[in-house]
Amino acid sequence: MSVEFLLTSIVVVLLPGTGVLYTLAVGLGRGFRPSVAAAFGCTLGILPAAIASIVGLAAILHTSALAFQIVKYLGVAYLFYMAWSIMKDGGTLDVAEDRAPVPARRTIVNGMLLNVLNPKLSLFFMAFLPQFVPLNAQGATANLVLLAAVFMALTFVIFVGYGACAAMARDYVISRPVVMKWLKRTFAGTFGFLGLRLALSDR
Repeated sequence: MSVEFLLTSIVVVLLPGTGVLYTLAVGLGRGFRPSVAAAFGCTLGILPAAIASIVGLAAILHTSALAFQIVKYLGVAYLFYMAWSIMKDGGTLDVAEDRAPVPARRTIVNGMLLNVLNPKLSLFFMAFLPQFVPLNAQGATANLVLLAAVFMALTFVIFVGYGACAAMARDYVISRPVVMKWLKRTFAGTFGFLGLRLALSDR
């Protein structure tokens, strides 16, 4: 495994995307432990895309316009749903001292769906992972599996870090309702923007 792969993976994971936003929102709204569940769910959501790229199923999304469009618009709908769930009262980003707990399973499933319903993730893996496997290498499939596993591990660790930072800022947010109002607008607007951008994208 090359240093280039590790550095590139870290940069890719650090870039703010739907998974990062979701983990931050959960960390701010519910605290550190739920943010770990969110990070775990987002990491699990990578698994289908990684498997698809390894066995070649991503090529189906690349060549079948219908398959791509179906998954894409499911993803768009879910991003808009996340935007709505953040803005509504009692939603993902509502912060309160005595907030009722949300089952970890629901947090994990939401994180998974954010990545599973992103068709570009499988295309990303199809383009990204093979670059770090030498041509004519023995055990190419095993190498791809290892690279995908390392990428997922990095995702989980970095997302947990994001969640921890958000959880540490939670007390500050609780004591400042105006900050919470603008955070909700920012997070909801960003999810809505990502959904709109996905809806208007081509391949």
